[in-house]
Amino acid sequence: MGLFDDLSRFLENRLEEFLRNNPHLELEALLEQLREQEEDTLKLVADLQLQEKRSQEEILDTAQEIQRWHIRVQKAKSAGREDLAAAAQEREAALLREGNQRWGHMQGLKERINQSKELLQKIQARRQEVQAKATEAQTVRAKAQSQQRLETNGWSNSTSSYSSNFDDLEEKFRRWETQDELEKLKRQMGK
Repeated sequence: MGLFDDLSRFLENRLEEFLRNNPHLELEALLEQLREQEEDTLKLVADLQLQEKRSQEEILDTAQEIQRWHIRVQKAKSAGREDLAAAAQEREAALLREGNQRWGHMQGLKERINQSKELLQKIQARRQEVQAKATEAQTVRAKAQSQQRLETNGWSNSTSSYSSNFDDLEEKFRRWETQDELEKLKRQMGK
């Protein structure tokens, strides 16, 4: 395991170094991570809301059962059947406890939904910040590349300008040297 850990640490260090040297890629990686977190949080909120809906339906079903058993308790008492009334009251009490537990569970779901929505807002705000930084970094990179192209073009333009001046000078020297040779030949022939 030591070799695997060392290799893993080495690769993590290399990745961190690469991302430090290429900050635009680091921002892109962070953006992707935030997109995934946003997507996961949206799924979580949807799942919790579905659970909340089911919980509400269960509470309504339990409330209807409680009402039914409450009516039975009243009927049994009216008919003088205390044995049935006592059993019906026990059932009604058990259903009330169950309803309270379901209510507590639903309240917990609502709290988790609110927390998840707050988290989602924070993630979205962070993503917008990072997106703005990424856009800014891209603009800076584009300007730097453009400036570098201008400087490179400027260098080649100045070279061609220099080269063009050099060619003019070369031409002037050739004419002068040719003229000088002709003068020498004339003098030699005139002797």
